[in-house]
Amino acid sequence: MVKYNPKTWLALIFHSYSRQVVKTLFPALVFMGLYTAGITYFLLDYMGLSFLSTTVVHSLLGIVLGLFLVFRVNSAYDRWWEGRKLWGLLLNNSRNLASKLSAYLPDDDKANRNYFAQIIPNFAVSMKEHLRSGVDLEDLDIAEDGFLAKLKGKKHIPNAISFMIYKKINELYMDKKLTGDQFFVLDKEVKEFSDILGGCERIRNTPIPYSYSMFIKKFIFTFTITLPFAFMTEFHYWTVPIVLMVFFILVSVELIAEEIEDPFGNDVNDLPTDDLCEKIKKNVRELILIE
Repeated sequence: MVKYNPKTWLALIFHSYSRQVVKTLFPALVFMGLYTAGITYFLLDYMGLSFLSTTVVHSLLGIVLGLFLVFRVNSAYDRWWEGRKLWGLLLNNSRNLASKLSAYLPDDDKANRNYFAQIIPNFAVSMKEHLRSGVDLEDLDIAEDGFLAKLKGKKHIPNAISFMIYKKINELYMDKKLTGDQFFVLDKEVKEFSDILGGCERIRNTPIPYSYSMFIKKFIFTFTITLPFAFMTEFHYWTVPIVLMVFFILVSVELIAEEIEDPFGNDVNDLPTDDLCEKIKKNVRELILIE
């Protein structure tokens, strides 16, 4: 996620991210520029046609297109913000679980304290990678002997780690190291992990409906491809920069929506899940491990 000062206008206007968007859209901008210049030359200079151009139709269509784009961006931002709230909940839940375990476990129980200090952050790391391209077991910390062997071959690593946390807590209860009330309190914290994971998977695996995404792209294409006819007789070759500016604005808004609707990847504006995992790791180990 890009970190910036929202009060620095000049820095935002000339930020390098604008150049990245231009670079992404460069082939489309070249096509629109050549298309607009070509259609203007063919109809006005080569064919010598004279007709009355008007922006009335495009003005009316622009209102509808603007409403579509506002709804599109708002829908994408809602997904981004919900993902951020879920990861904030994961951070708080990890701290809560670590705090309670640290209070319940004896100070000299180094083995169990070390186990939870490793496996709770492992859940966050595995969830982060699960929402991307899949979990690499080498990214996880060793919580106990044979830890990676238990996870090898599992298709859903975060589920497996959640089960291991629950199993260890149950073993502590069976060994009388936790009371029934303490077990009940910890049970709610572990359950929350699954709820958070399910919420993130819902965002990741449920894209914007295909028909909506398809029609808004068709609408943008139709609007921009016919835009030269509204300006060419009045502005002649100045139609080219006008069309390019309108095209750039409309398509940039759609690109922003596409980028943030899946907030768990590695795009510039995606959530800082790497930083959040590091924060969870530091906080949990500070709470559980006793020097």
